[in-house]
Amino acid sequence: MAKLKKSFFCRNCGYESAKWVGKCPSCGEWNTFVEEVVQKESPRSVSFAPDGERNRPQPVREIERQNFSRTDLGNGEVNRVLGGGLVRGSMILLGGEPGIGKSTLSLQIALGTSGMKTLYVSGEESPHQIKMRAERIGIGNDDCLIYSETDLENILAQAARHTPDLVVIDSIQTIHTATIDSSPGSVSQIRECAALLQKYAKQTNTSVVVIGHITKDGIIAGPKILEHIVDVVLQFEGDNNNIYRILRSIKNRFGATFEIGVFEMRGEGLVEVDNPSEILLSHYDEPLSGIAVGAALDGARSYLIETQALVGTAAYGTPQRSATGFDSRRLNMLLAVLEKRVGLKMYQKDVFLNFAGGFKVSDTGLDMSVVAAILSSYFDRPIGADTCFAGEIGLSGEIRPAPRSEQRIGEAARLGFRRIVVSGYLRKNLPSPPGGIGIVYVNKIEDLARAVFGN
Repeated sequence: MAKLKKSFFCRNCGYESAKWVGKCPSCGEWNTFVEEVVQKESPRSVSFAPDGERNRPQPVREIERQNFSRTDLGNGEVNRVLGGGLVRGSMILLGGEPGIGKSTLSLQIALGTSGMKTLYVSGEESPHQIKMRAERIGIGNDDCLIYSETDLENILAQAARHTPDLVVIDSIQTIHTATIDSSPGSVSQIRECAALLQKYAKQTNTSVVVIGHITKDGIIAGPKILEHIVDVVLQFEGDNNNIYRILRSIKNRFGATFEIGVFEMRGEGLVEVDNPSEILLSHYDEPLSGIAVGAALDGARSYLIETQALVGTAAYGTPQRSATGFDSRRLNMLLAVLEKRVGLKMYQKDVFLNFAGGFKVSDTGLDMSVVAAILSSYFDRPIGADTCFAGEIGLSGEIRPAPRSEQRIGEAARLGFRRIVVSGYLRKNLPSPPGGIGIVYVNKIEDLARAVFGN
């Protein structure tokens, strides 16, 4: 037996140090270092490849090019985020907050892949609990095997015995291996288990989906090397108080990372939302002030979202600034531009901003819809229900083109909007707009009120 090897790891970010330190040099947290045994016995070589097949160096010209075949998972939104489907032999890391629906989504994938043998491994729930959720979701794949286990050696033995096409691990923080003398969820356990699962996936050409917990800062718990090992990193986002969820690709070795998937949490599980614009637009019996529709873009997916603003007189001296789903610092910047360039006395006003559906947006192309909603509430004049906005506002008051403006205009035209207000700098570069929608060009924020209200 080899000599015990120990190290100190940060519980917050996974930073490794040879000695204990009070403040983590990586994340800056205090008193987060714990001592763990890195290796308790001589390392053994583990191979999942068939006998006789060994890896060997090859000249780059002799390597045969492999066309990655994708498997339909029976879920259009997940297929979209993965780039068209699941690649055989890939390892996927799915992260998200507790209760957001990670286990529900992974079980739906396991039960929805008809004709695909799946091994669903749960270290957090018993088979009876999983059966209750499966009955609620709907069992569509009779080749889905449920296995409640936390020992990695037993999991790999069952995988070698049943040879599944897909293995789901829920979650990596509950799995442990006997080669590491530390508790499940520790940095060394997560790193070793992830490395063995990745080796199993590559040598057997089996796809592996691993669920990971996140820290209080919203990053995936465990060592940062976990995200480097896997092929795809998916982040499941949303508010537990809201029914909508967003699946976002952070890393994808087999496709792009600019796609998102939108789901609605219901009693029967996660339901795909093919058209997010329909759930983010409200219909009113009469026009209301303080409401503007913005053409947003998240990755490569465009949608229309309702921007709501409320402007009132500050009653307590210091005006309040509140933004839900939007960067409050950017809201303060836009208010400063309005005060400087338009002459509005925003320092005397309380401003509250909200986006429909509880969505969190970071698209700068929504600047114009935010300002339009604020102007509408400030003057208490409603904006036409057939008008939407797409443009970025600079500190000098100029309105810049929003990224992929053509795509935003196309989405607005598809949903029946009759006009869209965009940057005047698009006048030369914009191709012919879709039929049925008029384009209003605005160069400066001073001209926005005139374009919106007509005077």
